[in-house]
Amino acid sequence: MGGGGNSSYGQTAFKRSKSHFADRITADGRDGWPVEAGRYRLVASRACPWASRALVSRRLLGLEEALSLGVADPIQDDRSWRFSLDPDGRDPVLGFRFLSEAYDRRETGYPGGVSVPAIVDVPSGKLVTNDYQQLTLDLATEWRALHRDGAPDLYPHALRDEIDSVMADVYEDVNNGVYRAGFATDQEEYEAACAGVFRRLELLTPRLERQRYLVGGTITEADIRLFTTLVRFDAVYHGHFKCNRWKLAENPVLWAYARDLYQTPGFGDTVDFDHIKRHYYQVHTGINPTRIVPLGPDLSGWLTPHHRAELGGRPFGDGTPPGPVPADEEIAAPGRP
Repeated sequence: MGGGGNSSYGQTAFKRSKSHFADRITADGRDGWPVEAGRYRLVASRACPWASRALVSRRLLGLEEALSLGVADPIQDDRSWRFSLDPDGRDPVLGFRFLSEAYDRRETGYPGGVSVPAIVDVPSGKLVTNDYQQLTLDLATEWRALHRDGAPDLYPHALRDEIDSVMADVYEDVNNGVYRAGFATDQEEYEAACAGVFRRLELLTPRLERQRYLVGGTITEADIRLFTTLVRFDAVYHGHFKCNRWKLAENPVLWAYARDLYQTPGFGDTVDFDHIKRHYYQVHTGINPTRIVPLGPDLSGWLTPHHRAELGGRPFGDGTPPGPVPADEEIAAPGRP
C-alpha cells in the first residue's frame, strides 16, 4: 500500500494553509476557466471534511454528469493523495496515479502541499483550483446553467450576509478548531482550541433549537459546512483530536440536527465512515503511532428518527431532492450505518 502516514501531525504547530491555486471556474470564464459540462473533474477524498463539502454540493445541485468525480484513497503516502482505489492504481479519466501530477502540470516544483478538494481540467490535466472555501460557492452560483431541475439555492442573495457571518464563526471555532485542538503541541494551545470548539457548539445549540436550519427555512451552504464537521465528531474528533468534553450524541439538539441532514438525500449518501476513520487514525501517526482504528462508535443512531420537521422549514425550498446516487458512487457497506 505504501502508506506511511504523516508523523509530523502532533509534533509541529498547526497552521491551515491558504489555497495557492485560487482560479475560479465561472459562467463568463473570466479567469480562463469557463463553466463547461464534462470539461472538469472533481478530485475528492470521502475522508476529508473540506472535500466533503464539495461532494454534498455536487449531489444537491445535480452536477454529477456535468462534473465527474475521482475519489482518492483515504490512506495517503508521502506522494500525496493517490488513486489506488481505481483499477491499476490510476484515475480512469486523468490517467494519474497521484493528484500531485495535476499540481505539477500547473506549476512545476510547487512547494506547497497537495490538498483536496481539487478541480482538474481534463484536457490538459492541469489543476484549476484547490480553493475549498470558494469552490462550493461557485458550484452554487456560477454553475447554475448546469444545475438539475429543482436544485436548491444554497447561497441565496437575500441571506448571504448572514450565511457568511455564520460560516466565518463555524470555520474559525469548529471546522478549523477541531484541527487546532487535535494537532496542538502544548497544553495551553490545546485547551484554548478545544474550549473554542465547544463554546461555538453551545452558542449554536439554542439557534438550532428554534429553527431547523442555520439560516432561513431551507438548507444553505452554512449547513453543509457545519455538517461535514459534525458527522465526523464522535467517530474521530472526540477521541483522536481530544475534543471530548461531550459527544455529539450527548447534545440532543445538535445530534437531531446532524441526523436530519444525514438522512436528507445528498448528505448521508456521500459519507463514508470507513474512509473517515481509517484516514484519521492511520495517516496521523504523530497522534496515533500504532495506527489502530477503533471499532466504534455504533453508527446505527444516524438512522433513528430526529423529529426536526416539527420546527418547519423545507430542506429544498421550492425545489426537490436529488435523484438516486450514481451506481459507481454508492458508499460501500463498511462505510454506512
